[in-house]
Amino acid sequence: MATGSLELEDIPGVGPTTAEKLREAGFVSVESIATASPLELSETAEIAEATAKKMIKAARELANIGGFKTGQDVFEQRKGVKKLKTLVPDLDELLGGGLETQAITELYGEFGSGKSQIVHQLAVNAQLDEDDGGLHGSIIYLDTENTFRPERIEQMVNGLEVAKLDLDDVLPRIHVARAHTSDHQMLLVESAHELANELKGGDYPVRLFIIDSLTGHFRAEYAGRGTLAARQQKLNRHMHELFKLVDEHNAVALVTNQVMSNPAVFFGDPTKPIGGNIVGHSATFRVYLRKSKGGKRIARLVDSPNLPEGEATFIVEEAGIKSC
Repeated sequence: MATGSLELEDIPGVGPTTAEKLREAGFVSVESIATASPLELSETAEIAEATAKKMIKAARELANIGGFKTGQDVFEQRKGVKKLKTLVPDLDELLGGGLETQAITELYGEFGSGKSQIVHQLAVNAQLDEDDGGLHGSIIYLDTENTFRPERIEQMVNGLEVAKLDLDDVLPRIHVARAHTSDHQMLLVESAHELANELKGGDYPVRLFIIDSLTGHFRAEYAGRGTLAARQQKLNRHMHELFKLVDEHNAVALVTNQVMSNPAVFFGDPTKPIGGNIVGHSATFRVYLRKSKGGKRIARLVDSPNLPEGEATFIVEEAGIKSC
């Protein structure tokens, strides 16, 4: 059975009431149950530990979790990976040809460093044909800070140089949802799963999932060291669900992240991304953005499983992000 078609109610012993409890606790898929610990499931969903163990065992059987693949199988799967180009040659080269599908790319940096500009640009570029650097796909955009601007999309559509798109076609393919809390944000990923399944057989399947910004609500709602463990656990589950989503739909996940200053750093750049190791380990590619002189922006590839660290520069114009 395809895991994408499974619902929590498909797990033996899970009725509508229990399923609702689980979803409220952040367990929105069969896989999230299968990969939970009995104690975690028991405490967050308020069920007996023995029941949690049975539930996890059944979920693992349903989701086929724990099987091995050969290196050849993984190699064949990697052949299906596509690249979404920024259309800034230096930036695309830094990213090994563009942003990979089946992966999470994180952009972090201070306010005004260009995070939302890149996000808007890729919401346009993703709709281009593959020959022009796009993925011929639709976009799901989770907006947590009221940053989405259709006027900016219009400017970037008009500024495209490789091909022409019609704004009346572009905007309907960008599906925007405003997240008001971290719980709402996590539920929207579940809704994104449903929408992506609906669009799967169409001319423009979902090829780009955006969360701008990933950590804003988590940072605001879980202030202080006492809440850190709960925040990180929740954030981990959120990233896990996002990764499964892009893996299933062969799509790009693009998340932006806020930064904070580390006062203990006396030499070098004191800024570091929010979310700690949870976000660091979950994101496949991490790109640090910062402002430079003359309106330039510098993108630094900080972490990647197969690419060297490096930097690329770009500028933000009315027509979009462009080469310097």
